[in-house]
Amino acid sequence: MSRARRYGVLAICCMSLFIVGMDLTVVNVALPSLGRDLHATVSGLQWVIDAYSIVLASLLMFSGSTADRLGRRRTFQVGLVLFTLGSLACSLAPSLPLLVVFRMLQAVGGSMLNPVAMSIIRNTFHEPRERAQAIGLWGAVIGVSMALGPVVGGVLVEDVGWRSIFWINIPIGVSAIVLTALFVPESMAPRPRRLDPIGQVLMSVLLASLTAGIIEGPDHGWRSPLILGLFVLALGALIGIVTLEPARAEPLIDLRFFRSAPFSGATIIAICAFVAMGGFLFLNTLYLQGVRGLSPLGAGLDSIPMAALTVVTAPVSGWLVGRVGARFSLLVGGAAIVVSGWILTGVALHTSFTRLFVAYVVFGLGFGFVNPPITNAAVSGMPASQAGVASAVASTSRQVGQAMGVALVGALSAAGAVGAHIAPAFARDSHPGWWVVTGAGVLVFLLGFGSTTRWAARTAERTGGLFDEGGAPGTPALVTLRIR
Repeated sequence: MSRARRYGVLAICCMSLFIVGMDLTVVNVALPSLGRDLHATVSGLQWVIDAYSIVLASLLMFSGSTADRLGRRRTFQVGLVLFTLGSLACSLAPSLPLLVVFRMLQAVGGSMLNPVAMSIIRNTFHEPRERAQAIGLWGAVIGVSMALGPVVGGVLVEDVGWRSIFWINIPIGVSAIVLTALFVPESMAPRPRRLDPIGQVLMSVLLASLTAGIIEGPDHGWRSPLILGLFVLALGALIGIVTLEPARAEPLIDLRFFRSAPFSGATIIAICAFVAMGGFLFLNTLYLQGVRGLSPLGAGLDSIPMAALTVVTAPVSGWLVGRVGARFSLLVGGAAIVVSGWILTGVALHTSFTRLFVAYVVFGLGFGFVNPPITNAAVSGMPASQAGVASAVASTSRQVGQAMGVALVGALSAAGAVGAHIAPAFARDSHPGWWVVTGAGVLVFLLGFGSTTRWAARTAERTGGLFDEGGAPGTPALVTLRIR
């Protein structure tokens, strides 16, 4: 494959990441407008975000295995078709329940895009240095899409309406479908992982029932039979995963991975970081538009400092991880999230925009520093044959955190809203939600230190020794972890 075609394939893969990444911030900006139009409660707005995140988290690893088995290009094309059709359906949704259903269709397609696109990139760029540059460009796209999302979404919602935020996915998706058919070669894994339907069902039940219980708890009562039943169902699914999965030859999630302190730490750090991100975006959007009366464009412009700092600091963090290890980036990121969340715990009806600006800048810096080392820490100490699975678990953890963040802060802050109306009291009632963001930052800081010690590195080496590289006993090819 020529250099021009290789980078053409990279550009096509980046198109999928762009629409999935921008979808995150675009939808948040539109929440107040679609809430008024569809008469949605705060819990309804939570479902618009979390229905997508839950389905995406549940299917990421399944979609990766399917692509290895049936063909990466074929799976990637199916994902693009489903995501594009889901976007069109979302733009036409006549009611909130149907919008949530169509968001789930989007997520099914989205689960076939990013992990599969990464596999395509790894199989397109064979020279290590060129591959690293390609992955670096790929990673930069998420920052650009996040930065553009609030502005593009604000303009579209203000001038056209909230339905238009889904239209922008359609031409990009159709173009990517055609270009994939023309230029992306087909590839499959020589030995694809077996499907694990039991693990897939248990994981989906765990995420859906836990999130539903948290979101619906304030409306139905935490002691109501429905909510208690959902939590019992989540606990049963978790017990099923712990007891049944170890007996399977190729489980959806190999629980032996969690014997590695860096892997366990990276998993929890990913959840905490995206709890903070999901909670931040959800609360901030409702506060700026519902309490401060900003237009969608005004709220989008006010959010640019956060996205811009994420774009600027993420490459710096990635460079530092390669030079001095993951600890510094995780500590700086965790501390910055704590400071930003703490500033916003005192947000009020007339909080100065200077104070908000500082909080946004500090949060963007923190999130930009935290995100790059997560995958690095997850694969540290793992054999090369298991690095893809470990990376997929880290990606799944990000989506779980996103869903949990929206669910938790919404449940704690819903008192400041009546139906689709965000009352001025929401500023005060959002304080517990901001404390959730702050607490997530504290956990990132503590785990960032604990999971990068020499003791942690030894647990990763011992865990790596449990796996055979390429099926040959006793030849683990470990991905090393740098400790500083």
